Amino acid sequence: MKRREFLRNLTILTAGVTLTSNRVSGANERLNLGFIGLGNRGDQVLDAFLAHSDAQVTAVCDLYQPYMDFACKKISEKHGNIPKQFKDYRKLLEQKDIDAVVICTPDHWHALQTIHAAQAGKDVYVEKPLSLTIHEGRQMVKAIEKYNRICQVGIHRRSVPVCAEAAELVRSGYIGKVTVARSFHIQNEWPKGIGNPPNSEPPADLNWDEWLGPAPKVPYNKNRTFYRFRWFYDYSGGQVTNFGVHYIDFIHWAIGIDMPEAVTAIGGKFAGIDDNREIPDTLEVIWKYPNDVLVTFSQFNATAAQWSLPGCEVEIRGTKGTLYLFGDGYEIVPDVIKVKEFPARTPLNRDLDREYREGAKPVIEGKKVRGKSTADTTYHARNFIDCVKSRKKPNCDIMTGHRSTTATLIANIALKTNSLLKWDGKSERFTNNDAANKYLSYKYRSPYSLPQI
Repeated sequence: MKRREFLRNLTILTAGVTLTSNRVSGANERLNLGFIGLGNRGDQVLDAFLAHSDAQVTAVCDLYQPYMDFACKKISEKHGNIPKQFKDYRKLLEQKDIDAVVICTPDHWHALQTIHAAQAGKDVYVEKPLSLTIHEGRQMVKAIEKYNRICQVGIHRRSVPVCAEAAELVRSGYIGKVTVARSFHIQNEWPKGIGNPPNSEPPADLNWDEWLGPAPKVPYNKNRTFYRFRWFYDYSGGQVTNFGVHYIDFIHWAIGIDMPEAVTAIGGKFAGIDDNREIPDTLEVIWKYPNDVLVTFSQFNATAAQWSLPGCEVEIRGTKGTLYLFGDGYEIVPDVIKVKEFPARTPLNRDLDREYREGAKPVIEGKKVRGKSTADTTYHARNFIDCVKSRKKPNCDIMTGHRSTTATLIANIALKTNSLLKWDGKSERFTNNDAANKYLSYKYRSPYSLPQI
């Protein structure tokens, strides 16, 4: 189907969206899903949805046939049905029996596929990060609102009970006034990194032009496809949007603030890894949030992989104690509060620290919850299914996902412009650097265009 014809059909289709938007009305009715993108993360998300018997995957779409075959075998073994297969997501969206779509494609495809799905009357589960640019994210928000769709963004910790418990403890003031929150992605990729393969002809079973979609036309390189696309800015925001968006979203949730006031970043390819990546192997980002909270993201991909606190992904420091979030739970470590003012130094009083510590004690109790995964996507899939049926707002709705993705995207802009940027979250513009505002969007490759909602 020609793209122009598809868009014309969408216009006709959306005229009747309100008549069919709530087709799944009963709590026990089975939801029909279409899956777009089945590699790596798509396969993991598929497992999360297959865990629920009231959702059936009736159609799949991927440019790579082995991924579809593998997914269909898994679906058939789990639920007993054989899904329809498509290599063009637009044809999948035409299927009238599909209630919702799950989008797990590379980041540069999220905006078009989400907006087209909304226009076709489908609810949407879209993987993180929500978008490649902030302008895309805003148009996605508008489309979901205009067409009255349910949209869950795949920042799945929002649905994990142990994460909700940890965030609520911080938000309630249990660890005191929060002034610092730090997050980490540590993985030593030295010395080979992702390798440095030459450009070549694409494999016969991969449509390279269609894979690129709205991204710039470049020669095929195997590092630009499948999971390693995350090392290239044409398709991804790098590790700050890949891993960082999970951690920044959790911090937003915990401190109750989702729009930074300023951001700066520094980093680069520091370790001399001989690969063809574009994103840094070493990066430090600092955000300033209202209510005087400093937030950082540290990406150490070319140094020793030891952690200061093994496995800690996020630490939130308050005046009474610190919360550490791990992949299998959280801990709160209380601080010893000094009850005296720091004494003045005199010739007769040299042991200042002992006097300062006299009577010091914790004012909160420590907590330790371990052995519970903070990264189980099954809860998030369950929440989406329930919200499609009830029409209630999901745990990570489109605006929540947009705010958290935005924070990570402006970090990359700060890095590219080598600047301290002041951010107006309401207008979604930088107020002190016009050059930085040019990175808020990009021009799609013809004939692709981003719908303006």
